[in-house]
Amino acid sequence: MTENETKASGIAGDAGYAAPLYETRAEVPEAARWKLEDIYAAPAQWEAEAKEAEATAAELAACRGRVMGSAASLLKAITLDERLDYLLGRLYSYAVMRSHEDTAAEGPKALAARATQLSVRAAEASAFLSPEILAADEAKIETFLAQEPKLELYRLMLRRILREKKHVLSAEQEAVMAAMGELAGAPDGIFSMLADADMQFGEIADEKGEKRPLTQESYGRYISSPERRVRREAFEGIHRTFAKFRNTLGATYAASVRKDVTFARLRRYGSALEASLYGNEIPVSVYDGLVAAVNEKLPALHEYVALKKKALGVERMEPWDLYAPFTKELKRTFSYETAQKLVLEAVAPLGDEYAQAMRRAFSERWIDVYENRGKRSGAYSWGCWGVHPYMLLNYGGTYRDVSTLAHEGGHSIHTWLSNAAQPQVYASYTLFVAEVASTVNETLLAEHLLGNTGEREEKIFLLSQQLELIRQTIYRQTLFAEFERDAHALAEKGEPLTPELLNRMWSELYTRYYGEEVGANSDLAAEWSRIPHFYSAFYVYQYATSLAAALALVDRILAGGRAERDAYLNLLRGGCSKDPISLLRDAGVDMSTPEPVERALAVFERKTAELGKLLR
Repeated sequence: MTENETKASGIAGDAGYAAPLYETRAEVPEAARWKLEDIYAAPAQWEAEAKEAEATAAELAACRGRVMGSAASLLKAITLDERLDYLLGRLYSYAVMRSHEDTAAEGPKALAARATQLSVRAAEASAFLSPEILAADEAKIETFLAQEPKLELYRLMLRRILREKKHVLSAEQEAVMAAMGELAGAPDGIFSMLADADMQFGEIADEKGEKRPLTQESYGRYISSPERRVRREAFEGIHRTFAKFRNTLGATYAASVRKDVTFARLRRYGSALEASLYGNEIPVSVYDGLVAAVNEKLPALHEYVALKKKALGVERMEPWDLYAPFTKELKRTFSYETAQKLVLEAVAPLGDEYAQAMRRAFSERWIDVYENRGKRSGAYSWGCWGVHPYMLLNYGGTYRDVSTLAHEGGHSIHTWLSNAAQPQVYASYTLFVAEVASTVNETLLAEHLLGNTGEREEKIFLLSQQLELIRQTIYRQTLFAEFERDAHALAEKGEPLTPELLNRMWSELYTRYYGEEVGANSDLAAEWSRIPHFYSAFYVYQYATSLAAALALVDRILAGGRAERDAYLNLLRGGCSKDPISLLRDAGVDMSTPEPVERALAVFERKTAELGKLLR
């Protein structure tokens, strides 16, 4: 059999596979449910550590006013704070993940609320720590470091605290800010309860004409259906439902933005954007540079939209057409078992250590796989120090779901390697680096599948998936980033963020990014109201910068050898032991320049042209 004949066998899929939708949590097979008992085997253990956290917080609070009395007192306060962070990480992640299994269940919701209250009280108890360190002379800290060898571990942490000097308030003011923590999180909580628990989106007729429930999870499948009617009904069902709540959601988002702006001003930042980036040591120029670089390459996006319009044969391009497949003939579904196999094959270039960690995630119940009614929508990787990470999925069997498994697996193995290599204080990597590992895995998956088929239709499918990854991750997320930046800038000028204003901003951005036809759709205007990431301000830009970095890293890994692979794995092991720009630079990518973004969009142009030739 020749190489071409081998590739002509196509991509391994599972014809006719349909992922289950379970009515109740109890119906989900145990093997498909995450094993949160690895954190707490019994409720009594959670209660015991909650009591320990309260006692530790009280002991830490007793250090107030004496932190800089001696090297020993400084060490005691730091280690108590670290122990409290360890306990709260376990208590909070366990409780919230339990609540995500069924967002309507009262018991888990109450436990999550208790964990939130514990976290707020602990933040109040430790609020004095940074101000007391900052109030001391830097020479005194150096003296303490020389006197107490155990403090050397915390040198970098102390340096980072001193970097915050002009933004940290007095101990009394910090206590007030900490006490506001629960209120500050209210907009996010209100949005989550409304969107995940209370909203109902009705039913939709699928491709066979059978009535199916429309949910935020099933929307991802229907919006990419080859049937235009299904896409339109899904789009309208979701967006018109959100539009009905535009006043509530507008007030909720406006409150979240005002909170960001107020906190930034109180801490003496120049803007909410600067406040968000400062902690991760990311210059505002990186954010603005991303937006500028993407806007320069909008003609490439317009060419892609025109290519899709021609391939679909539609008279007018609508928002629901953006997610349509380029070919109706290729239909691929993947069982969860097949998805695991494909992901393991894709990450093989990262070496045995990486692959073995991924196998453990699959076999040791790190993953909550399928959707059940009431389960939190979306997907994430999360966890706490001292226990393996967890992944929440709502697996549906599409290529998108396989890619999501690879994506969240990247996060989880990043966490696993970082926790193994770094002490607790430096194990938590920054958000800027976090999305690199996930998008490296997504890109490796796409390249692996593209390199193992010779069939024209499969090449069209895979090329279009790669292009969609870049469109949705760089172009779409940068659109989000621009919307967030502009909304916060208006709030900083005192402009009221009314639903009408937000709708207009969103429509204008979509028109600029995707063209007049797409932007003119009236149902599109309220889409901003359904984006959960907007309640973690200035988060989404990192998806775009991360994919740009990931594309560069994958090129290095696939074209290089062991040295390039090891440099990448060292990035994953690095945690926050260096600033993220330095960590990436050590791995071979300099994100302080626009070059990685420009190169990624050049890939988009090249692959668009390649897809166009195949379609012709």
